[in-house]
Amino acid sequence: MRNLSLEKSYMKTTQYFEYTRQRPDRKCIKDEWIKDAIIHPVRQEIQPDGRIKKWAKIQELNKYLRVILLSDGETVHNAFFDRDFKEVK
Repeated sequence: MRNLSLEKSYMKTTQYFEYTRQRPDRKCIKDEWIKDAIIHPVRQEIQPDGRIKKWAKIQELNKYLRVILLSDGETVHNAFFDRDFKEVK
């Protein structure tokens, strides 16, 4: 039998993501915020290299989180607070 609670919490990441997430300005980024950006982005763009950028507002901090996924749409390559993002309403 599979443990669904573990599967739901699992997040595919690149080695680059694991390395950069150790930076002091990124240590506070919660996995749940990253998952929320992936599932419920306020905006999404596809880069020329096929990577996918998604943004979500983190209400607790009143900041926007940008998550970069590989072209498979599920592997997290980068996540950081985007100071320049402006949501178009």
